[in-house]
Amino acid sequence: MKRPGKIAKLLIKTFFKKPITGNYPADGSGMPEGFRGKLKFNPSACIGCKMCMRDCPSGAIEIRKTGEKQFEAEVNLARCIYCGQCVDSCLKKALEITADFELAKLDPAQLKVILNAANKEQPKA
Repeated sequence: MKRPGKIAKLLIKTFFKKPITGNYPADGSGMPEGFRGKLKFNPSACIGCKMCMRDCPSGAIEIRKTGEKQFEAEVNLARCIYCGQCVDSCLKKALEITADFELAKLDPAQLKVILNAANKEQPKA
């Protein structure tokens, strides 16, 4: 050991610094601009072209027809890699990315959600 006092100097220097990490659950999370989180579906804008399904590299989204000019999206959040390719390829901008990232579930079946005209997230039964 060439300089045994070097660690003591570093210890004293860092002791009075403010921590870099945040108190996550209490302080919340400020996600940066452009963060790619959970998908949001606008069924009134969807025309059923299914370009999002074709372009999804993980096959996590499925568009189904529910009525005359009405569609719903089933998103498998366990398969989604949150790349945003489906949003980029949607011609009518029926899909958008939100900043929601707290998607952990205990039951894997709850990771398949259906987004429909009521615009409410429903776990797949």
